[in-house]
Amino acid sequence: MRTTSPDTPSTRRRWGRTGSAVIATAALLLTGLATAATTAQARENSSKVTWTRSCALPRHTNEMACDALRVTGGRTAFQQQHGISPRAADAPSGYGPSDLQDAYGLTSAAASNGSGRTIAIVDAYDDPNAESDLATYRSHYGLPACTTANGCFKKVSQTGSTTSLPTADSGWAGEISLDLDMASAICPNCHITLVEAKSASMANLGTSVNEVVGLGAKYVSNSYGGGESSSDATYDSSYFNHPGVAITVSAGDAGYGAEYPAASKYVTAVGGTKLSTSSTSRGWTESVWRTSGTEGTGSGCSAYDTKPAWQTDTGCAKRMIADVSAVADPATGVSVYDTYGADGQGWATYGGTSASAPIIASVYALAGTPSSGSYPAKFPYANTSALNDVTSGSNGSCTTGYFCTARTGYDGPTGWGTPEGLGAFTG
Repeated sequence: MRTTSPDTPSTRRRWGRTGSAVIATAALLLTGLATAATTAQARENSSKVTWTRSCALPRHTNEMACDALRVTGGRTAFQQQHGISPRAADAPSGYGPSDLQDAYGLTSAAASNGSGRTIAIVDAYDDPNAESDLATYRSHYGLPACTTANGCFKKVSQTGSTTSLPTADSGWAGEISLDLDMASAICPNCHITLVEAKSASMANLGTSVNEVVGLGAKYVSNSYGGGESSSDATYDSSYFNHPGVAITVSAGDAGYGAEYPAASKYVTAVGGTKLSTSSTSRGWTESVWRTSGTEGTGSGCSAYDTKPAWQTDTGCAKRMIADVSAVADPATGVSVYDTYGADGQGWATYGGTSASAPIIASVYALAGTPSSGSYPAKFPYANTSALNDVTSGSNGSCTTGYFCTARTGYDGPTGWGTPEGLGAFTG
């Protein structure tokens, strides 16, 4: 038998051809893997939710910024669950009324409660399309009409004028649409009064709070905040000390750290959660909303405001933020309809604690009129079992753990938790 040495020219040619084939095959495999990795990365990038602030950041001391975040890219939880394209802007792409009512045990209350009650929305500047955009949102979801003509909707300036309104602002218009839509989603039978301050100063926004309380509102939502200052105690007594009125304020969107007026002892400070569907008996699960070190729900120990008597945590000698919470993560955001200005493109998804504050104000409205002389911020502390305790997640780093980290019972980012029906919001 003739044998061929492994080192003969013919063998070298054969091994060369084989080696080339192996290399080519390997190259194809690597190309395939690279393509698959690129595709996977593209899918990951397409699902990553991005957003922008609706309003400009404060430029001066005692100026406020709204806490609305508008989704600009990626796929929200709602879009993924329902197979909706991230580029679809002609239909809702976030949670709607039925989702929010179900998540917070409010379906039956929303259907039967709220008639004759008025939720007040306090914001800065004018949204010229507020009423028409609200009509589109409510019509789409089958909610009763809420218009000036039928007496359900009213828009006034901080002086109560229905005709002399402030300058329009596209960013705050998005905030206004978010607030009006969340009030509608939770309490569709409630009336709504929108008060537009002439600027985003604390003085003008606070004057707007006083104006709408004077008009008879018992539930007032404030979706804005700014840095704390030594003037806060004065603002407390001037603008927020309204016994018998439920006043809610966003805890902020910049992660761990205290904001005002959430730090006021007279208001219900509202933190933010990530809200997702689950296989639990509730059907939903929540954790602290945090996207990065500078994006997430606010919380913290106030440097200036005194602690209300009903707040008994021992780590903070002054006012602790927050009291309760609701959905705020833009990645699990809510549907909003807004058409004013460059950012008003119709349907959009919004997040931020600007969503959670009007949600909680509307839950108070469903629960009924607070008794004269009461401070509704106290109510959740007396009825903690009627809340969904949020026990996972954090919104930053802190030396006193519960200031920024969820735990069983009270914690800063989510307070005592999120609504499970109305029990925690009655006197």
